[in-house]
Amino acid sequence: MPASPDPLAEPAGADAAGCTSEGAAAPDAAPAADTGHPDHAEDHVHSPEREAPRLAPVEDQQTLVEAGELLRALAAPVRIAIVLQLRTAERCVHELVDVLGVTQPLISQHLRVLKSAGVVYGQRHGREVVYRLVDEHLAHIVADAATHAEELSGARPRGRGTPPPPETRQDTETA
Repeated sequence: MPASPDPLAEPAGADAAGCTSEGAAAPDAAPAADTGHPDHAEDHVHSPEREAPRLAPVEDQQTLVEAGELLRALAAPVRIAIVLQLRTAERCVHELVDVLGVTQPLISQHLRVLKSAGVVYGQRHGREVVYRLVDEHLAHIVADAATHAEELSGARPRGRGTPPPPETRQDTETA
């Protein structure tokens, strides 16, 4: 018995959003003439049940590069923890060591990365350097990412091989 077509599958030549290119041929159509790159806006057609999206403004390329560098600087669990700590109060290295439970050289290394990325700055007070966030935007980015991760982790299994909770297990015995 032949498999029935999947009603949720996209038509041939369609992307995940239900969009097709003028140059994309239906499976039973003759090959179309080359109309250029299929991602060009003039060749792009939306399915009838979907409106064309409003285009978001495109940022300057240098701004995108700098944003990527900033996100890379924030992309380590210890640096995220440092930013979350500095969100609540300024701290010196030994305070971060105590609260995060990692070594002083590791904290200092991560602070150097955050400082060179413009995330934190340090101010000397006697023998200590007290670190602060450069501005609150960064704290919001990190706090929102942490909140989102907590929400996601509550909705998915913790790891491979972890059995489901007892109330969701299905009996595999047959009668």
